[in-house]
Amino acid sequence: QVQLVESGGGLVQAGGSLRLSCTTDGRTFSYYAMGWFRQAPGKEREFVAAIWPTGVNTYYADSVKGRFTISRDNAKNTVYLQMNTLKPDDTAVYYCTARPGVATIRAEDYGHWGQGTQVTVSS
Repeated sequence: QVQLVESGGGLVQAGGSLRLSCTTDGRTFSYYAMGWFRQAPGKEREFVAAIWPTGVNTYYADSVKGRFTISRDNAKNTVYLQMNTLKPDDTAVYYCTARPGVATIRAEDYGHWGQGTQVTVSS
């Protein structure tokens, strides 16, 4: 079982930045594609970003492209989501996810989920 622990959420003003981290103690981290999804109150969970096991390929939702960057450090078993130019619409609980093999943008493809970290962007 892959245990995922997110950190880095918080309250920030519009235009500000936050960096989310997701760490796992799994020894096979480098075999897993990692993703970030988010869920705002009253809305469905939506894809944010994903990265292949080697970090070569990344995917982004159109709503965050150019503002968010996903990256990973396989030596530290950690994936990051750098969020810049934050908007109130980015307010949500952000979830880290993992799946063996290639990254996808579909939540149903990911079998491992963290508990989530709250990101609140004030206007």
